[in-house]
Amino acid sequence: MAGTKAPGAQKPTAAQRAKAEADARKVIARNKKARHDYHIDDTFEAGLSLTGTEVKALRMGRASLVDGWIEIDRHGEAWLHNVHIPEYAQGSWTNHGPRRKRKLLLHKEEIEKLAVKTREKGHTIVPLELYFTKGRAKVEIALARGKQEWDKRQTLREKQDEREAQRAMSLRRNR
Repeated sequence: MAGTKAPGAQKPTAAQRAKAEADARKVIARNKKARHDYHIDDTFEAGLSLTGTEVKALRMGRASLVDGWIEIDRHGEAWLHNVHIPEYAQGSWTNHGPRRKRKLLLHKEEIEKLAVKTREKGHTIVPLELYFTKGRAKVEIALARGKQEWDKRQTLREKQDEREAQRAMSLRRNR
């Protein structure tokens, strides 16, 4: 019976494929500069409180995290500042401001942990990635320490050395 399939190995239905696609993580924007400028100590996933036109603009795949930062106010709420989500083209008078501050949805313990750490010298909170998962907009934030100029140069040197080693190994394999 070489051509028969196992009873449990069936082809996924259209609904199962659609669900798997909806559950997948769809990245909208990455902040590559943050990983270059900071040492990442800890990461968190936070929900975003958005308006309808912001969600539609994000679904079009347009956003920028480059100048973004997170602040925890005196009421114990986390806010995402200076992230650019452009206005929705088909929006009317209900359109959002492109750089307005947006509330982050985190657990109280996570906010308290972040607040305590950011009071220490040199620590900050930066957004790393903006994405959709299971139909919900999420942002990956990181507790980070700023890098010195020599740290950045050292990181670039290490990456370049790694690339050269990989290139040399692939050339050796292809001979």
